[in-house]
Amino acid sequence: MESSTTDSNYNDPLGEAALAYLAGKRNLKIKVQSNIVEDDVIPVDYLFRQFNEMPVLEQQAILHCRGSVLDIGGGVGSHALELQKKGLDVTMLDVSHGCCLAAKQRGVKKVINDDFYSLTSEQGYDTLLLMMNGIGLAAAIEHLPVFFAQIKRLLKPGGQVILDSSDLRYLYMDEDSYCDLPDEQYYGEVMYTMTFRQHKTIPFEWLFIDSALLAAKAKENGFSFEKMADGYHYDYLARLQLIT
Repeated sequence: MESSTTDSNYNDPLGEAALAYLAGKRNLKIKVQSNIVEDDVIPVDYLFRQFNEMPVLEQQAILHCRGSVLDIGGGVGSHALELQKKGLDVTMLDVSHGCCLAAKQRGVKKVINDDFYSLTSEQGYDTLLLMMNGIGLAAAIEHLPVFFAQIKRLLKPGGQVILDSSDLRYLYMDEDSYCDLPDEQYYGEVMYTMTFRQHKTIPFEWLFIDSALLAAKAKENGFSFEKMADGYHYDYLARLQLIT
């Protein structure tokens, strides 16, 4: 995300909200605007959920992590903290400076404040974890090769990628389940803006990809695809591994 103002200090709505929450503020909400649905909000306390408050797919993802783990887009560290409890060597990565500060305050031991595509690793990781529609980092279908190339750079031999996403076709269904998808672009490519107080992002792309298309794109880029579980509302959990 880049700043929507001339001051980059005002481009961190998630981080600002997280730090306000840790300072004792409650009933906070982050405003979310997109080009496909009405405005929505993220309750800030949801970012701080415990394991028993997480959706089933998140719980399963955490249970399937192994070895050294990179929690990509780890937010305020809720997943990383659970992985630490399991005794795993976990590093949390997030572009938000405020979220990284919040994660450290909560007890996450290893935190990297950086962009996913800028990250390098000499040793690599056994598990790359991308939750809360984490593959959205790819931004668009045409950018998936860049996403997969970075994944390859960060994975150890025999490593795994655990991610979740959603099939947004339900947004285009009528009461008879007829689906009228747009022709101009893939229906899972969404443009977002987030706002909290004076902090606001410029619009950024986020990708939601159906499981069949992800399986095909993974194979094109040298990965196997395994659907691990279906969620309750067109979402799913998947594992990717390099084809050897």
